[in-house]
Amino acid sequence: SELTPTTTHVAVRLYPPSYDVRVEKILIPKIIHADDAIVKIQLAGLCGSDLHAYRGLESFSHPYTAGHEFIGEIVELGASFTTTHENNSSSPSSSLSNSTRPSLYTTLRVGDKVVSPFSISCGECHFCRLGFTSRCTHAICFGGERLEGAQAQYIRVPKAGGTLYKAPDGVAAASLLLCADILPTGLFCATQALNHPNLAHLWTGQPYPRSEDFSATIPADDLHVTIAVVGLGPVGQCALICLLYLLQSKKTSSYTVVAVDSVQSRREKTKRMIDACGLSAGSGSVVYADLSDAKTETQKASQSYGCDAVLEVVGSNEALILAYDLIRPFGVISSVGVHTHPNFPLNGDALYSKNVAMVFGRCPVRALYIHSLEILSRYNTVFGNIG
Repeated sequence: SELTPTTTHVAVRLYPPSYDVRVEKILIPKIIHADDAIVKIQLAGLCGSDLHAYRGLESFSHPYTAGHEFIGEIVELGASFTTTHENNSSSPSSSLSNSTRPSLYTTLRVGDKVVSPFSISCGECHFCRLGFTSRCTHAICFGGERLEGAQAQYIRVPKAGGTLYKAPDGVAAASLLLCADILPTGLFCATQALNHPNLAHLWTGQPYPRSEDFSATIPADDLHVTIAVVGLGPVGQCALICLLYLLQSKKTSSYTVVAVDSVQSRREKTKRMIDACGLSAGSGSVVYADLSDAKTETQKASQSYGCDAVLEVVGSNEALILAYDLIRPFGVISSVGVHTHPNFPLNGDALYSKNVAMVFGRCPVRALYIHSLEILSRYNTVFGNIG
């Protein structure tokens, strides 16, 4: 252990019911389970979901330390972390050999720099094996009543061998922090749309449903891709960069992306980022639109059919209604915004009437970390200097 001899550390605590945030000294967390690690925080982020609780949009009854995206240094490890592949008989997980467990149980050391997703994952359950790590059977988000958060000097990480990643060399800490949440979330939002079967014809050139006896091909004019991104905050900017990166990786022959936000300064900053990434070039175009212009721009780009996909990155009913208004029949709405309104703004008839597919949910950060890191490394200067 490299923990300091003091017993307390400073943490940012949220108190119920709302608008009550305090900086306090609390006890430094300790190892509780053999799979735990204690991390000394280097940097922690502030997420919109932290603000939901602060503003009273998510109820809670007990004070807790906020924050769920962080990077830091390992200062203590539980008994499951061994230096060999031999089974650790003192671990509650002793029925599993470390050779069959996530590799960090044999490779992680005190002093290692690590990146953490915003929720824990064991790396061993059914959902983790499928790559759906955000729905691990042990999943808990950092920064809530069930698990203390990262806006502090130290944090306890349960299931650390399946949750953490070793931090790579050569990436600035402030940029690397993006890989704890918002860059993978942006990538997830784009991937959920582009990989959906309702968009398969755009990449194959064949009409739905692509059965073996279906030899027809689609005219080139019908293969122009039109996608809108609703919301250009930090997650929306990441989603837009990832979307354009993926479209160009697919060698998409023709596309228009309409980037929508009500705030002019956000649109201008996003344009600077996209231009600096070199993602404005190629066979497609990016149009920046206010809310009042979004429908006109998408109709112009799509021969009035509507968007093939809409990435909704706000998490509000208004954003979902706009996404529905922009989408074409058989289009895909991919939503990663955290929706706290008790009433869903659309109904089954609305979705049925346009054959709209909607995909929601929490990003499996750990599954997308490596791909996110590739994108971060490619555009590291832009994220660091402009973003």
